[in-house]
Amino acid sequence: MTDSPRKRLESVRQALLKLHKTLVDSERVGYEKTMGAIKSPNHFLQLLTRDPWFAWLQPLSQLIVSMDEALDSKEPLTAATVESFVKEARLLLAPSDSGHGFSHHYYDAMQRDPDVIFAHAETVKLFKKK
Repeated sequence: MTDSPRKRLESVRQALLKLHKTLVDSERVGYEKTMGAIKSPNHFLQLLTRDPWFAWLQPLSQLIVSMDEALDSKEPLTAATVESFVKEARLLLAPSDSGHGFSHHYYDAMQRDPDVIFAHAETVKLFKKK
């Protein structure tokens, strides 16, 4: 039996959200080792949205926002729409040691932090059609 498109998108979104948090936490550790302690939650939010150190996370953040918008829309979710999101996530979460942008930073994060590997594994399991 297959899940409804809504349930499938909610599951993938939740896994991406967990992965995003894991990546943010990992980047925060590296930032603080290099740049010093982050002064407050507000300062951290400013860094997340404006500092080049964290800019590479924007494609994942934007994908999650797009999923939120689709889930909040009055239009019914179709299986094709959900599969489009899953395909986008699959392409985004392809680490590359020779790539640029997100794929290269993602590769680096996976090399330095086992929590990223575990969150990645949990996420990509959901990419298989149910």
